[in-house]
Amino acid sequence: MLVTAKLNGARISARKVRRVADQIRSQPVSKALNCLTFSHHKSAVFIGKVLNSAIANAESQRSADVDTLRVHRVYVNEGKTMKRIRYRARGRADRVLKRSCHITIVLDDGEE
Repeated sequence: MLVTAKLNGARISARKVRRVADQIRSQPVSKALNCLTFSHHKSAVFIGKVLNSAIANAESQRSADVDTLRVHRVYVNEGKTMKRIRYRARGRADRVLKRSCHITIVLDDGEE
């Protein structure tokens, strides 16, 4: 059975989050949490929160055993981009793009 958790609008670019998401894909939940705990990336905090939420969803909704759960899928999609202006010399301006992303984690316990 599949259990999902989702975070919309995380204020970090999708490219940075995908770097960490690739490390935990198809891992057991305990190993994925361990990997995220000792990671130095900011995106590991966001993914860890979504993973803990997915684990809580599996326990409360499906009464699943945490020891058998695996990370089935991890999606990181681009969210809205805030467009800001940074003022430069001689009356010019540069565009600053503040990107966001949507993180979705799907857990599976191997049962049909």
